[in-house]
Amino acid sequence: MDSESTVTTCYRHPKVECHVRCTRCERYICPDCMREAAVGHQCPDCVKEGARSVRRARTVVGGSVSSVPVVTYVLIALNVLVYLAEVARPEIVDRFAMVGAGLLGPDGGHYVWTDPYPAGFTPEGVVDGEWYRMLTGSFLHLPPTEGTFGVLHIVMNMAALWNLGRLVEPMLGRVHYLALYLLSALGGSVLVLLLAPGDAVVGASGAVFGVGAAYYVMARRVGADLRQVNRFMAGLLLWLVVSAVVTSWEGHLGGLLAGGAVALVFAYVPRGRHRPLIQAAACAGLLVLLVVAMAAKVAELTSGGVPR
Repeated sequence: MDSESTVTTCYRHPKVECHVRCTRCERYICPDCMREAAVGHQCPDCVKEGARSVRRARTVVGGSVSSVPVVTYVLIALNVLVYLAEVARPEIVDRFAMVGAGLLGPDGGHYVWTDPYPAGFTPEGVVDGEWYRMLTGSFLHLPPTEGTFGVLHIVMNMAALWNLGRLVEPMLGRVHYLALYLLSALGGSVLVLLLAPGDAVVGASGAVFGVGAAYYVMARRVGADLRQVNRFMAGLLLWLVVSAVVTSWEGHLGGLLAGGAVALVFAYVPRGRHRPLIQAAACAGLLVLLVVAMAAKVAELTSGGVPR
């Protein structure tokens, strides 16, 4: 008399007879639970576990790999939208431009900062607590009818951001790239506040110079052709000097220095479990340094006493 054969059932569906095992955990699986694998079939649980255990590709600085420079596109779109708002409402420029210290006269005009300031005048700018100007000015540009460049101001900046951003963002990853861009913009505004607090400055140039510095650092980091990289940096520095005649060289230089510092940290912190923490701490440290410099300059500018 033959012994009764053992019936095998699916581990997820106990009432379904099956004869195929998962090639990973060797549990029996029915046709509904089979997932094709490189060899044989796997169960749904092993497929999920395998997906979790796959390491995501990383950039050379530890960021997530992204083939589409989404942040660059968003930044360009934001600058263009703000520019259209400027054209429709020109007063936006006066309200949000980077102004360290200025006076608004009783006639509505803008005057050079003095402290103490005359009766009837009111302070405007960062000295009046308008700290947001340190960043908002980087998203404004000269209106079409003003300045040496007019509409060319935003066209040139966005063209430079388009060309550089598409190279640098994939090297850094989106989060690293956005942090570098914003810190570069802030660095440019801080140097304007320190050296030319009375100037009204607009433009993404400081941030773009920071992205340019990052390209130089990262290109050397990944072993690009040094002759080409050095020519690029020489051109960037030449433009920094030439543009000083008609634009804010303080904003350009501040963005260049801040972006270069951030890129150096991103590029050369050794790999390891603590690399993201060190990079974040360095960015936070730079932010604190910039804020302290801002606060110290504002304290210096407002130390004259009450209005006379």
